[in-house]
Amino acid sequence: MSRRIALSVVAGVVVLGGAGAVAVAYAGDQAPAPALSHSTVHYAAPGAGHQGSLSFTTEVTAPSGVQSLKVLAWPEKSEFADKPLTAKDMASVESATCTPAGARTVRCVYRTPVSAADAASSAHGAWHIAVLATAKDGHTTLDTRAADFTLA
Repeated sequence: MSRRIALSVVAGVVVLGGAGAVAVAYAGDQAPAPALSHSTVHYAAPGAGHQGSLSFTTEVTAPSGVQSLKVLAWPEKSEFADKPLTAKDMASVESATCTPAGARTVRCVYRTPVSAADAASSAHGAWHIAVLATAKDGHTTLDTRAADFTLA
């Protein structure tokens, strides 16, 4: 092998190795998005003389910590079935209350009362819970079907 070819091969290996090292360093620098686990929803219909309620609970884990969790209940037969929810849609919805549940994990609970009038005027059938989890470093996770319930 000539000296010129050997130098070209060595230079190519150095360039590719350097690019690979930069890619690995960049990928290692990227913190993962918040992760949701143990999501549950409970809907209690209003009855004679008492209000109903909707409760959603989940655990959120993020390496940088959790900044917020936004929650939205939406009926399956709505505009969101054809045009999926986005993080922008979730920006102005209500937040859950989160408490520490580990080093980088919080347990978030969202509760809202449901009056008989609310239940009567709402779409009956399948509903979904959408959540937007935001980490302190700005990474987000949007789960448009974190949990499901039925409004009968």
